[in-house]
Amino acid sequence: MNKALRITLIVLGVLVIAAGLVFGGAMIGRWAGFGFGWMHPGTRMMDYQSRPGRGGSEDGYGMMGNGRGYGMMGAYGNHQANVTPLTTDQAYQAAGKYVAALNNLDLKIAEVMVFDNNAYVRVVEKSTGTGAFELLVDPVSQAVYPEHGPNMMWNLKYGGMNAGQRMGAGRGMMSNYAPDATPAAVPSKMTLSSAQALQAAQKYLDTAMPGTRTATDADPFYGYYTIDILRDGKTVGMLGVHGFSGQVFLHTWHGTFIEAQDY
Repeated sequence: MNKALRITLIVLGVLVIAAGLVFGGAMIGRWAGFGFGWMHPGTRMMDYQSRPGRGGSEDGYGMMGNGRGYGMMGAYGNHQANVTPLTTDQAYQAAGKYVAALNNLDLKIAEVMVFDNNAYVRVVEKSTGTGAFELLVDPVSQAVYPEHGPNMMWNLKYGGMNAGQRMGAGRGMMSNYAPDATPAAVPSKMTLSSAQALQAAQKYLDTAMPGTRTATDADPFYGYYTIDILRDGKTVGMLGVHGFSGQVFLHTWHGTFIEAQDY
C-alpha cells in the first residue's frame, strides 16, 4: 500500500468516527430534552401538550403507554379494541376501595365518567368541596390508578410527582397520601378564576379543536382546573388548565364518552 493511499484511508476513518460522535451527541441531547420532562410543568414535553394542534400520543405521553391501561403509565391515547366498557357502578365500586384504603375520611367520590378506554373518577374533599385528585379505572382489570397529566404534575396537595417534595417524604398520592399534610404548603387560592380558566380553555379549543366548546363549569383542584369539552352539547373529551399560568393540557387517553354519574 503506497503512502498516499494510506493517508487517504486514515483521513476517511477519522471523518467516519467524527460523524458518529456528532450523531451520537445529537441523539443524547435529544433524549435529554425529552426523557423525563413530563415530571415537571413547563418542560418541553408539557409545552408540546399546550400547543394548539398537538397533544396526541406521538407528542405527549404515548411513548410511555403500553396501550392496555394497566398501571399508571398505560392507555395514553391508545384505543383498547374489543373491550367492554365499565358501568358507572363498577367504576364507582372499584374507585371506592382505592379511596377507602387511603384512610382519609374527608375524601369522597363526586363524579364518574365512563369512556371506552377507561373510567374517570373525580375525588373531592367533603370539608371544602375542592377536588382532591382524579383516578382512572381500567375496563379489563378494573385496576385503579392516579390519572396522569395535570393530576400528577400540577396537583399541589395530592399530586404524585411533586407533593413529596413540597409536603415531606411519603406524602405524595403515589405513596399513600397522608391526610395531615400541612395546609400552609398549599396556596389558598389560584390566581386564575374559574371564568378565566374557561376562557383559556376555549381559546385553545378554537384553534386545536374547532367546533368544540367548554362546559359551563370548571372543576377546581389544588393548582389547576379540569374542564369537559363539548361538541353539539355532548361530551367529547377533557382538558386541564393550570391555575396560575393558564397553560392548557389536553387529555388524550379517554377515548369515546359513554355516560356519567354524579354522587
